[in-house]
Amino acid sequence: MNLRDLKYLVALADHKHFGRAAAACFVSQPTLSTQIKKLEDELGVPLVERAPRKVMLTPAGREAASRARGIVAEVEQMKEAARRSQDPEAGAVRLGIFPTLGPYLLPHVVPRIRQRFPQLELLLVEEKSDQLLRQLREGRLDAALLALPLHDEQLHTEFLFEEPFVLAVPEGHALAKRSALTLDELGDQRLLLLEDGHCLREQALDVCHLSGALEKSEFQATSLETLRQMVAANVGITLLPLLAVKPPVARSDSICLLSFREDKQPSRRIAMVWRRSSAMAGFLEQLAEQFKSLPADLLRLDPGTAAPSKAVAA
Repeated sequence: MNLRDLKYLVALADHKHFGRAAAACFVSQPTLSTQIKKLEDELGVPLVERAPRKVMLTPAGREAASRARGIVAEVEQMKEAARRSQDPEAGAVRLGIFPTLGPYLLPHVVPRIRQRFPQLELLLVEEKSDQLLRQLREGRLDAALLALPLHDEQLHTEFLFEEPFVLAVPEGHALAKRSALTLDELGDQRLLLLEDGHCLREQALDVCHLSGALEKSEFQATSLETLRQMVAANVGITLLPLLAVKPPVARSDSICLLSFREDKQPSRRIAMVWRRSSAMAGFLEQLAEQFKSLPADLLRLDPGTAAPSKAVAA
């Protein structure tokens, strides 16, 4: 048994197809198939159920692939630790980020990261939060930006910042001329929300529960930009994270943005998360500092944006 064969098994578990797994490993399909068969012979159990059009792992195969993934990840961390011992600020970092944060935060932070760490190769992966957590635990990501709370003793959580929510309403809405709201004033409203799987949906539902608001359940958006366009089309109102309404996002006359009073301001807490066992922990702490030091006005709503002529839209 060698590391190469374990990588083949992990690729087969990921792709569920010999041809695609072989392509991912840059070998021929017969080569990968032969090595998987040798691995089965060595372990004395079948790892794969071979069907004409698909591949499924046996229970023993799933267990072996899970262990193989951990071994491969540990070896990669060992290599990365050795590289960083020579130059702590060089090499690659695989960083995950969820879709309702990535497009709005990264333009403000990535240029500064490049300036601070010119030799760093930042590999960004955008996925929903549950997928990021899975990839982080499997060693396929070095770190991820996620919303709190998280409950996993194997992960280190480094708090970065708190991002307020604003209420987006059409320009003709009854609330459009207000300068600030309390949560109680949402009690008779129905909000447009994202579909299941987005952490922003869960955060917005928490606000609904606190305020007494309801979801407009006949429509669920697949993205933040769809939500924004539905508000502009006068379909309804929604909560938006503050970074999603800041430049470089374009402005339009169709949406008014309302902040909440500071004593009852809904928000989400953003953290950088990595495995406690990571050999990169020291460097990841330095990287987290770049996300912590956002300009103060970036997390405050400009009072002028509440006016219809300065509302933010996609």
